[in-house]
Amino acid sequence: MMGYATVNNKKMKRKFIRYLLPSVSAMWVYSLYTMVDGIFVSWGVGTTGIASVNIAMPFINFIFAISVFFATGASTLTSIALGKNDSKRANEIFTINFIAMVLISIIIVILTLLNLNSIATFLGANELTINYVKDYLRIITIFNGFFITSYCLEVFTKTDGFPYLAIVGVVSSALTNIILDYLFVIKFNWGIKGAAYATGISQVIATLIYIVHFNKKKSRLKFIKCKFDFSLIKDILSIGLPDSLTEFSTGAVIYIFNQIILSNIGNKGIVTYSIISYINLLVLMTMIGITQGMQPLCSFYYGKEDEKAVNSLFNMAAKTITITSVLIFIIVNVFSSDIIGVFMHKVTDRELISYSIKAIRIFSLSFIIVGYNILISGFFAAIAKPKHATIISISRGFIIITLTLFIMTNIFGEIGIWLSTAVSEGISVFISLILFKNNSYVKEKFYELSKES
Repeated sequence: MMGYATVNNKKMKRKFIRYLLPSVSAMWVYSLYTMVDGIFVSWGVGTTGIASVNIAMPFINFIFAISVFFATGASTLTSIALGKNDSKRANEIFTINFIAMVLISIIIVILTLLNLNSIATFLGANELTINYVKDYLRIITIFNGFFITSYCLEVFTKTDGFPYLAIVGVVSSALTNIILDYLFVIKFNWGIKGAAYATGISQVIATLIYIVHFNKKKSRLKFIKCKFDFSLIKDILSIGLPDSLTEFSTGAVIYIFNQIILSNIGNKGIVTYSIISYINLLVLMTMIGITQGMQPLCSFYYGKEDEKAVNSLFNMAAKTITITSVLIFIIVNVFSSDIIGVFMHKVTDRELISYSIKAIRIFSLSFIIVGYNILISGFFAAIAKPKHATIISISRGFIIITLTLFIMTNIFGEIGIWLSTAVSEGISVFISLILFKNNSYVKEKFYELSKES
């Protein structure tokens, strides 16, 4: 029996790694070319420019959250259908989901352009930053449909059994963005507008790569003629809600942080938080990437009712999260001055640089914990238990961090701002573990599996 389990675990590890590497790579590349935007803007426009991009960031998170909304729910249902050998149903889900995304993106364009000034003001733009923020939002909004569809189709390529195609699409998009950032921002001196155009065009490239794939014979998933099913959209959104809230809450938290920092520190604090946000994005995307490497396989084996395989995958992902979290924490603390220097190499304000180094070291405590919350939430979504996942996402992503931020700021002042995320994630992980431990599907078998491994 133990021999069988060992062989099975080795096979499962190979499958997990096959999905893990492209998922994490895709998230890293996404994070890095988002950071490149910030770096080029800081070089080409200055600290006001990078602060303006950060003020606009909650809107970007909103768009990405919409994509995650559809991607997680639809890919989960599609994976379950494929696990049951129901190709027709899988293609229906794939097609209807794509149509819904296109319709939503059109609505977003119209509403945003009609309310651009109000949105920029709501996000926190002031006299110094409002024109930059509006320029950035106007262009990003026009390309929002490509943001939404490119990420969702990238997830579907993994569901379709072509995980490494995700790397091709994301890397192509990233290289396009980096090259165009250099040309538009630095060479052509287009400033914030150049960064927005570079990002938007890069998403077009990724979308086209994935659409070409799904029109090839080798793809199992196809666009087909089918009747639009509103009940299916409801199911997709209910499953996708937890992961979407994780991303949306990132934008909401950035917004709240921006408002509190402006009130307590001022524009210089926004510059510091902008840099921290880029590093935090890289960490979050890494944890989401590890989780998404697990999710399609979990959904597939859940559809096949193979409980041991599902729990084995969770165990592997948890170990990966642990090792990655510790490494990230060490790297950020050892190389904090170098990280800050990349964004501030032209800044002569030594006090601002020193303050930013201290802030990122305090904030980095959260990097040790956050992955477990994302993993457990994503696991529940993968096995079609959205209520459990939603509780975790809402509690850690908005409620607890908001309360903690206000309390810590009132008690400790500026230091409390940078420490609040770590405290919030620590509280949230207890809630996540309680839900996980009490879940009937995994309670017994996970602990048995842990002992075996």
